[in-house]
Amino acid sequence: MANKNIHVVKSKDGASWSVKTENSQKAYRNVSTQQEAIEIGKNVAKNNSSELLIHGVNGKIRDKNSYGSDSYPPKG
Repeated sequence: MANKNIHVVKSKDGASWSVKTENSQKAYRNVSTQQEAIEIGKNVAKNNSSELLIHGVNGKIRDKNSYGSDSYPPKG
């Protein structure tokens, strides 16, 4: 999973949220809330020095944080 972007997206069935690596068909993890998916995604992104992209219900990116070699990393 080295340095691939991590995405938090609404699952295909619409009942849960998924944490996925970029270009992966299968979810790394499925959970019931977006907040839980964001926390999991943040940990995965930190461990892999990659970027976390958070998608809204409509599928559009609503936020992103870099945990790699970003000169202005997110706080927290």
